[in-house]
Amino acid sequence: MRTLDPPPAGESQAQSVRHVLRRHPTAALGAALLLLVLAMAVLAPWLGTIDPTALAPAQRTRPPSAQHWFGTDMLGRDVYSRVVYGAQISLLVGFAAAIFASAIGLAIGLVSGFVRWTDSCVMRIMDGVMSIPPILLAVALMALTRGSVVNVVVAITIAEIPRVSRLVRSVVLSLREQPYIDAAVAGGSGTLRIVWKHILPNALAPLTVQATYICASAMITEAILSFIGAGTPPIIPSWGNIMADGRALWQVKPYIVFFPGLFLSVTVLAVNLVGDGLRDALDPRRVVR
Repeated sequence: MRTLDPPPAGESQAQSVRHVLRRHPTAALGAALLLLVLAMAVLAPWLGTIDPTALAPAQRTRPPSAQHWFGTDMLGRDVYSRVVYGAQISLLVGFAAAIFASAIGLAIGLVSGFVRWTDSCVMRIMDGVMSIPPILLAVALMALTRGSVVNVVVAITIAEIPRVSRLVRSVVLSLREQPYIDAAVAGGSGTLRIVWKHILPNALAPLTVQATYICASAMITEAILSFIGAGTPPIIPSWGNIMADGRALWQVKPYIVFFPGLFLSVTVLAVNLVGDGLRDALDPRRVVR
């Protein structure tokens, strides 16, 4: 391993991130790709799209052309429009699941790691949830509810909370043994003050990195759930639904599955590259392997 050059004195966290992006072109590439996908999702109505749910049976299964850039599906719907609007669903699910899982897991991890008498009970519950593969747990939860974007987010969030809580707990357990925590306790600081002032700030860096991986995992899980019919309603143009619609024609009309699959892969790759960059930017040791 080699150590990165230390940042200039007085460098802010934002400047530190920019420093790492300059030193890591792949992280910069991931950030650029993610911004492009975000822009595509926000500007979807102005990118030459039409109603992604509009049916045109007379134009079904048309190959890519100047009129339909990504072709049409078996119902005559424009695949390009569906893919562009599908970015909104994937990003919404990914970001929402990452935010909610991180917030709830952070609270559970802080309590479990710093309040000793709660540790055994809370962590055994988390271990029980973690024993179930996330996708199976999400499928089981979706089977109990009707298909909707909100229910997909809730199912994925519940499946990811144990991983976040265990990460935060491990950070808290290592921090609580530090001399400055003993000094704070000796100085009369209460538990809430110690957690807020000393524990929480030091737990945010690994939590932020973990949140990026949860975001990427949530987008893949949403696509899987929609692909098998256990996610968002078929009428919603998510990338998983588009691929599910085209799987029957994969051998003769592969573009129906190829384009949403390509955009999903690129988006997940972008989020993971950003996560790697944040890991280096927020690592106090500033180490690269």
